[in-house]
Amino acid sequence: MNGVDAPGHGVMAVPRFLAELAAWVAAPWALAPHSVPLAVLAVVVLVGLPTVFATPGDKASVIVAVPGYVTVALVLLQLAAAVAASWAAWPPPVAVAVTALCAAVVVFEVPRWRWLLTERRNARV
Repeated sequence: MNGVDAPGHGVMAVPRFLAELAAWVAAPWALAPHSVPLAVLAVVVLVGLPTVFATPGDKASVIVAVPGYVTVALVLLQLAAAVAASWAAWPPPVAVAVTALCAAVVVFEVPRWRWLLTERRNARV
């Protein structure tokens, strides 16, 4: 499987990627009118943390190995940022769509999160 053992990859990862994309766009959009450095920091955090920190078996290439609960927390951070920032930055119909997408991501992520939260996965790091 190209170094990836976790469930929730391939087609199942599309909603998660779209939610991440919404967070990457909405967070700086919502923060820029208040602070450009904070908007840049939001992008660095939302893109950089999941790039650097990953659970072995969940990504083909891991820079810094972390337990599964850290990966789950990073996904939840992305989803929270997408929802909060979309409501702050965009018209309500768009924010409703982003919120619904993030709710769907939570449903689709359950098998992956269960896999990430197994004792064996957390003891491996």
